[in-house]
Amino acid sequence: MKASYVAICTLFVLLLGEAQVTMAVTCNPTQLSPCVGAITSSSPPSSACCSKIKEQKPCLCQYLKNPNLKKFINTPNARKVASTCGTPFPKC
Repeated sequence: MKASYVAICTLFVLLLGEAQVTMAVTCNPTQLSPCVGAITSSSPPSSACCSKIKEQKPCLCQYLKNPNLKKFINTPNARKVASTCGTPFPKC
Protein backbone atom coordinates (compact mmCIF):
# COMPACT_ATOMS: atom_id res chain seq x y z
CA MET A 1 0.00 0.00 0.00
CA LYS A 2 2.82 2.40 0.88
CA ALA A 3 4.57 1.78 -2.46
CA SER A 4 1.41 2.57 -4.43
CA TYR A 5 0.93 5.79 -2.41
CA VAL A 6 4.49 6.86 -3.24
CA ALA A 7 3.97 5.99 -6.91
CA ILE A 8 0.75 8.02 -7.06
CA CYS A 9 2.40 11.00 -5.36
CA THR A 10 5.36 10.81 -7.73
CA LEU A 11 3.06 10.67 -10.75
CA PHE A 12 1.09 13.64 -9.42
CA VAL A 13 4.26 15.71 -8.98
CA LEU A 14 5.46 14.79 -12.47
CA LEU A 15 2.12 15.74 -14.01
CA LEU A 16 2.09 19.07 -12.19
CA GLY A 17 5.60 19.80 -13.36
CA GLU A 18 4.66 18.95 -16.93
CA ALA A 19 1.55 21.14 -16.74
CA GLN A 20 3.63 24.12 -15.61
CA VAL A 21 6.09 23.64 -18.45
CA THR A 22 3.41 23.44 -21.13
CA MET A 23 1.36 26.42 -19.94
CA ALA A 24 2.57 29.58 -21.64
CA VAL A 25 2.26 33.01 -20.10
CA THR A 26 0.28 35.52 -22.11
CA CYS A 27 2.28 38.73 -22.01
CA ASN A 28 -0.18 41.48 -21.31
CA PRO A 29 1.05 44.53 -19.39
CA THR A 30 -2.47 45.35 -18.23
CA GLN A 31 -2.19 42.23 -16.06
CA LEU A 32 0.10 44.32 -13.84
CA SER A 33 -2.67 46.84 -13.08
CA PRO A 34 -2.95 45.65 -9.44
CA CYS A 35 0.60 47.04 -9.02
CA VAL A 36 -0.05 50.57 -10.24
CA GLY A 37 -0.66 51.97 -6.75
CA ALA A 38 2.48 50.39 -5.34
CA ILE A 39 4.62 51.48 -8.31
CA THR A 40 3.38 55.08 -8.39
CA SER A 41 3.46 55.63 -4.63
CA SER A 42 5.24 54.18 -1.64
CA SER A 43 2.38 51.88 -0.64
CA PRO A 44 3.25 48.19 -0.22
CA PRO A 45 2.23 45.82 -3.02
CA SER A 46 -0.91 43.76 -2.54
CA SER A 47 -0.92 39.98 -2.76
CA ALA A 48 -2.73 40.33 -6.12
CA CYS A 49 0.12 42.55 -7.34
CA CYS A 50 2.77 40.07 -6.24
CA SER A 51 0.87 37.23 -7.86
CA LYS A 52 0.70 39.10 -11.16
CA ILE A 53 4.38 40.07 -11.07
CA LYS A 54 5.35 36.44 -10.56
CA GLU A 55 3.00 35.38 -13.35
CA GLN A 56 4.28 38.04 -15.76
CA LYS A 57 7.99 37.63 -14.85
CA PRO A 58 8.85 35.96 -18.19
CA CYS A 59 7.44 39.06 -19.94
CA LEU A 60 9.28 41.77 -18.01
CA CYS A 61 12.23 41.99 -20.42
CA GLN A 62 9.78 42.36 -23.31
CA TYR A 63 8.05 45.20 -21.43
CA LEU A 64 11.39 46.89 -20.74
CA LYS A 65 12.10 46.97 -24.48
CA ASN A 66 8.90 48.95 -25.07
CA PRO A 67 9.65 52.68 -24.55
CA ASN A 68 6.06 53.34 -23.42
CA LEU A 69 6.24 50.69 -20.71
CA LYS A 70 9.89 51.07 -19.75
CA LYS A 71 9.28 54.43 -18.06
CA PHE A 72 6.91 52.71 -15.61
CA ILE A 73 8.71 49.43 -15.13
CA ASN A 74 12.29 50.66 -14.90
CA THR A 75 11.77 52.84 -11.81
CA PRO A 76 13.04 52.58 -8.25
CA ASN A 77 9.50 51.93 -6.98
CA ALA A 78 8.92 49.15 -9.53
CA ARG A 79 12.21 47.54 -8.50
CA LYS A 80 11.19 47.83 -4.84
CA VAL A 81 7.80 46.24 -5.56
CA ALA A 82 9.43 43.36 -7.42
CA SER A 83 11.90 42.85 -4.58
CA THR A 84 9.15 42.98 -1.94
CA CYS A 85 7.23 40.36 -3.92
CA GLY A 86 10.28 38.10 -4.03
CA THR A 87 10.73 38.46 -7.78
CA PRO A 88 14.21 39.66 -8.69
CA PHE A 89 14.25 42.43 -11.27
CA PRO A 90 15.30 40.92 -14.62
CA LYS A 91 18.68 41.50 -16.17
CA CYS A 92 17.85 41.82 -19.83
